Amino acid sequence: MSISAHYISDDRGWPASQWTAEHVADIARHPLPEAPFITSEDVVSVVPDQDLWDLWPLQNADGTVANITGGELWMVLSAPRLPDPGLRHDIARTRLLFRTGRTWVDCGLLFPDDLNPGTREWSGSARFNAETGEVTAYFTAAGRRSDPTPSFEQRLFQTTGQLNLSGSRPTISNWSAASPIVVNDGSLYVDVAVDQGVPGNIKGFRDPYWFCDPVDGNAYILFTGSQPGSQSSHNGVVGLAVAHSAMGEDGFRLLPPIITADGVCNEMERPHLVLKDGLYYLFWSSQNAVFAPDGPKGPSGLYGMVAPSLTGPYTPLNGTGLVIANPEAEPRQAYCWQVLDTLEVYSFIDHWGLEGRDIFTDPRLQRDQFGGTIAPVLKIAIDGNTTQLLGLA
Repeated sequence: MSISAHYISDDRGWPASQWTAEHVADIARHPLPEAPFITSEDVVSVVPDQDLWDLWPLQNADGTVANITGGELWMVLSAPRLPDPGLRHDIARTRLLFRTGRTWVDCGLLFPDDLNPGTREWSGSARFNAETGEVTAYFTAAGRRSDPTPSFEQRLFQTTGQLNLSGSRPTISNWSAASPIVVNDGSLYVDVAVDQGVPGNIKGFRDPYWFCDPVDGNAYILFTGSQPGSQSSHNGVVGLAVAHSAMGEDGFRLLPPIITADGVCNEMERPHLVLKDGLYYLFWSSQNAVFAPDGPKGPSGLYGMVAPSLTGPYTPLNGTGLVIANPEAEPRQAYCWQVLDTLEVYSFIDHWGLEGRDIFTDPRLQRDQFGGTIAPVLKIAIDGNTTQLLGLA
């Protein structure tokens, strides 16, 4: 495989691989890898009266999905169904789901009410220790309890609980006090407490994804970040932190970003890694609305790059970075994709079946056409620096 990438120099570490305007512009020159249309038969509620969106599995240290008595445990952001689902982010809590086959069972809220140091729980990841039964959850605390009104400040925390399989459904209890994964001083990443951005274009320090690099045995955290000192309002990066010791129980130390979309895209959300054939496949999700207004725009979709090592250099998959796109005719139908080691791809149903209608000119559609549930699972194939969308899993 040939690796080629553009770089920005960084005297504090490796050069960050760039996802450039040229890469994004090239999307228009190729057929879109469009996901199948979502229909009414796909919009099946998992938890009554609750909207569900970003979801992630409980994983083993090697990145495989943990087998829990023949099933899987998943975490998912949730909120009561509101007339305006856009407000769900202001009251988000994490739920625990148990999956066997195609059946999802609600196991209740993941954390007790007093665990989160913030006012909302945003996305993260979770690691399982099969020998001890311990589950370590990595999550984003949005806002602070002392905030008079909700803010977009984001902090990264971890907590460890004990898996209990004695009841009718799995539970996780005895959570430790939430401790900071890492503290952001604003030197490597925008301090979101100071520069929060604006609604629809917020800055990032969220979505912690735990990863153990088999090459050096170190634990790392990938996260959604923003580049400080940028001349652009759209300055998204994929950030990195390394564990102080062992698997990260004592916290992590910030490292320079490994991928930057400065000047191109504001949000590279939910970054995560899949190892295949000795290569590092780094995936993230971006929405069409967060691309820079003065540059080319990609569709809302799953994007990715590949590298020979964790820190790069990364080159865009398929030459553009685009792996899965929402259909042009239904550009909002799904979001927040996560690729598993099996190359199955999970996401949630966003605004589906709009048939050309606009949720902003017809506000009723915001509720009526918001799925708020788990989308049909997709499957991709990977060959070096190219991918193929195979269809439904």
